[in-house]
Amino acid sequence: TTNKSTIGAECVTASDRNQHQSWTDDLPLCQMCGVGTAPNCVYGPDGKGTQSHPNEDGHLRFRGDDGCFLYGVFNGYDGSRVANFASQCLTAELLLGQLNSGHTDNDVRRILTQAFDVVEKSYFETIDDALAEKANLSNYLLPHNESQKVMERLKELEQEVSGGATVAVALILNNKLYIANVGTNRVLLCKSSSDGQNQVLQIGRPHSTDNEDELQRLAALGLDSARIRQAGQIAGQSSTRRLGDYRVKFNYNEIDLLSAAKSKPVVAEPEIHGGQSLEGVTGFLLLMSEGLINALESAHGPEQANQEIVAMVAAELAQQTSLEAVAQSVVDRVKRLHHDVFVSGRQRATYCSRHEDMTLLIRTLNYPLADAALTPTQGGRVCPVSVPYLNSQSTSKTSVTLSLVMPSQSTLTNGTNTASTLEEGTPTPGSQSPTATLQSTNTQTQSSSSSSGDGSLFRQRGSQAAQPDETGRVPPYVDFSQFYRLWGSDHGDGQSMQGGLGPQ
Repeated sequence: TTNKSTIGAECVTASDRNQHQSWTDDLPLCQMCGVGTAPNCVYGPDGKGTQSHPNEDGHLRFRGDDGCFLYGVFNGYDGSRVANFASQCLTAELLLGQLNSGHTDNDVRRILTQAFDVVEKSYFETIDDALAEKANLSNYLLPHNESQKVMERLKELEQEVSGGATVAVALILNNKLYIANVGTNRVLLCKSSSDGQNQVLQIGRPHSTDNEDELQRLAALGLDSARIRQAGQIAGQSSTRRLGDYRVKFNYNEIDLLSAAKSKPVVAEPEIHGGQSLEGVTGFLLLMSEGLINALESAHGPEQANQEIVAMVAAELAQQTSLEAVAQSVVDRVKRLHHDVFVSGRQRATYCSRHEDMTLLIRTLNYPLADAALTPTQGGRVCPVSVPYLNSQSTSKTSVTLSLVMPSQSTLTNGTNTASTLEEGTPTPGSQSPTATLQSTNTQTQSSSSSSGDGSLFRQRGSQAAQPDETGRVPPYVDFSQFYRLWGSDHGDGQSMQGGLGPQ
């Protein structure tokens, strides 16, 4: 283990010199996975956003030997050093022969726990010299003409050693799923059954200052849990477990909120779930960084966040042919929702003045992507139709994108969307049907779907794709005459609709 950790540490040091090259570049990527990202953003009064710091998130998605797959999302803060180190060192500790198909669940959990312990210790070894120099310089009383140089050096050292990361790791071995979590990222497992029902599980709870189990753990160390809950943060972060961050690991007795602790209060020990069998499972796994979760919850409240993100992913899977495009589209949508709430000036706008880096990793489990066979050259065209998201005090409406595929033959394909509510470790059935709009009540226990109809508005077409005219246009696929008749009757408009055209 020591040798492998040394390899990982050396490679991370090389990575610090060249951010674009890493020993993990030679490992095979998992092709059943897609990742979407967005940098942090602060909005000005005019609604325009600016990035306040370099992206600090990280991720991994590798295919190992013996049917082993490793995924991770890393939420870095105060720099990306810890996130970068952890992503490479964890890979070295888990994919260099440590795991094989003969291991039991207990073996896998033990190996995962040991891997996190090695990552934590190895990281602090890489900054030992800088911490020692920092402590040495801090004790010197120097003449004024030299103190400025010392202060500049201390600032450099602080940037070098500060920072930490929270981590969510998913491991698939022997067709079983294992989750190891440290901190405030989120993992969702969505399973679709053969009868069209869907279940969503949030695997584990965030290690945050409102987690009762974590508060009890801290209280057992002699800390005031009520005070920690009220503070909402520990040394600038809401997480009670994290990798790195020497301030809360070595200098916690100098932090007022933690000074009474009998031992190290903020730890890097992972909470491990699994193995959960994936035999016969159809669905997808989501790993989300804290920034993505917070952006969505800031915009719409926390009640429906899991439902909304699952609905978005299902909608994109119904219309995209690439998992990378699916993940990026969902992240872009959350970013857009967050921005739109800010510029709207509505009640939640005050919570949306900024967002942190966002990362979403999607791993499909026998879940089909959209049919790539329907392309414009073959007479088919995917036309996404977006419906705005609405939110009120009593209900949360989640309207997702419907993919209308206009094929060359007389068929209509609707993207299907699913949603289900989520309690801790408790599956909740949802419903699945061709939908245009997905509406979920705000009770955390119900979901419903409204049908888009039978497709009668769509004219029957011949088996051959329509050819464009000299202007590049093709005949319309949709007959709106019925819509205009209904619209006219509802609005008391007595004029006749001629030729399928609406009111002039």
